Amino acid sequence: MADLEALLADFTAECDDLDRLIADLDAAEWQRDTPAPGWTIAHQIAHLTWTDRVAAIAATDTVAFDALVRAALPKALTFVDEAAEEEARTPAPELLAAWRRDRAVLVEALRTVPAGTKLPWFGPPMSAASMVTARLMETWAHGQDVADALGVTRVPTARLKNVAHLGVRTRNFAYLTHGRTAPDAEFRIELTAPDGSAWTWGPADAAQRISGPAVDFCLAVTQRRHLDDLSLQVEGAQALEWLGLAQAFAGPPGVGRTAGQFH
Repeated sequence: MADLEALLADFTAECDDLDRLIADLDAAEWQRDTPAPGWTIAHQIAHLTWTDRVAAIAATDTVAFDALVRAALPKALTFVDEAAEEEARTPAPELLAAWRRDRAVLVEALRTVPAGTKLPWFGPPMSAASMVTARLMETWAHGQDVADALGVTRVPTARLKNVAHLGVRTRNFAYLTHGRTAPDAEFRIELTAPDGSAWTWGPADAAQRISGPAVDFCLAVTQRRHLDDLSLQVEGAQALEWLGLAQAFAGPPGVGRTAGQFH
């Protein structure tokens, strides 16, 4: 069983790391473009703020969440971007304060979810542990966009195991998102953690294999780097196909990044 308190601590730490990148930015710097087309740093933080707020609603008020989903249905492919666009107009100090408040509210909300409860979401319902893992992944991924916009190289941490785990668990979802059928074969994932230890998933004798630095795998499954720019070793056509589709985040297929974009 997942340790919810440990996951909440990791989420809080990931938020704090991103907070340190943006806390002292001036208003002009908040308007810097990030690698996500059309999104500034303000859009990135606005998106995290809105999603943390909605996740807290899902954890505490299913009636309100259901109403939100009904309102979003007519614009299913655009409502997330529209929410980011609207919130990004908030003055930077207010937006930063809102993000800090809403992520703290989310932590407390998830802490009170009874064990075994599934929370509603825009995809399949999920446990509190799965919800906070998804929020950690998104914070790390959008934090990468902010770091890229600022020209900052982040130091990988053990929290990446949560992102990698979600990347592995969403394999079949990625196929479904692209209108394809996932293969029956099991995959072996062997990653080198930031401290040099090994993180593994899948049977040791699997023919389809992916190995390499954990941070590179996480950049791949969050579509923050093109595969050509990562040090991942891939064995098997199906494993290579999956890495071309992989996305640990919900929603329609992302546009990803182009080869050599960050060189």
